[in-house]
Amino acid sequence: MKFFRMRKVFTIILFMAISLPSLMAQGNRDFMRESGKIYVVVGVIGLIFLGIVSYLVYLERKLTKLEHQLKDDKNEWTN
Repeated sequence: MKFFRMRKVFTIILFMAISLPSLMAQGNRDFMRESGKIYVVVGVIGLIFLGIVSYLVYLERKLTKLEHQLKDDKNEWTN
């Protein structure tokens, strides 16, 4: 019973999320370009993307360092 309620709520949220952009696009479609704010939006998205990429590179380096350390410790125990 609870599953069907959650499914119903999820379906309603999904339909709202799909229809929301089309409702907002009814007005002036070039508003962001005309006011120059599209470049701010693109800049913020770019900064977020660069932040995520730099964090992933940081994690990859840290994992590689830990893997090498673990491999060296394992070699010490076998010798």
